[in-house]
Amino acid sequence: MTRRTTPFTLLQAADDSPALAGLLARARDASERLKAVEELIPPDMRPAVQAGPAEGDVWCVLVNGSAAAAKLRQLAPMIVARLKAKGWAVATLRIKVQQTRH
Repeated sequence: MTRRTTPFTLLQAADDSPALAGLLARARDASERLKAVEELIPPDMRPAVQAGPAEGDVWCVLVNGSAAAAKLRQLAPMIVARLKAKGWAVATLRIKVQQTRH
């Protein structure tokens, strides 16, 4: 067994691993979705919103706090419409409130 002695990047590792390449593609897709709808989210609220995974026609968005979740629920129809217009097959926006640890 030969060990690689030179360092390599995450992208190089993804090229060697189909599972890692798939994970990287999913993360890139989630990030692109959030970028596509970012202007619909109030500027003060954007730092509280993170892109989550997409499964089928459901996209999950992670938010910090119930107030941000409530506002995002109001915006959900516009967000879904924007994603559809940009070519993503999204029917549902799932909003998950992240618990902060103290």
